[in-house]
Amino acid sequence: MAARRPKRRAQPHVPLDVDRLMHGAARTEHRAGAEWHVQPISPRNAAKEYACPGCGGTVPAGVAHVVVWRADSIFGDERALEDRRHWHTGCWRAR
Repeated sequence: MAARRPKRRAQPHVPLDVDRLMHGAARTEHRAGAEWHVQPISPRNAAKEYACPGCGGTVPAGVAHVVVWRADSIFGDERALEDRRHWHTGCWRAR
């Protein structure tokens, strides 16, 4: 007689986050000898206007961009998060 397999419990349904798939998930990048957290922001979630540190121009509300902060700050994660900046995606890539 064959052994019975235990019944699997149904996992709760988690809806697909299409917006996150379209614009990417948070990632860590190495640039200029440092490690950076990079979080893409979709146009729908870009609610405010920001100054881009790359070009000095404005990242308008409603425009996709990235938020960047140090992943290896000597002052700790909380301080690094406080110092995060919003960049045009192209300005960050060109850095």
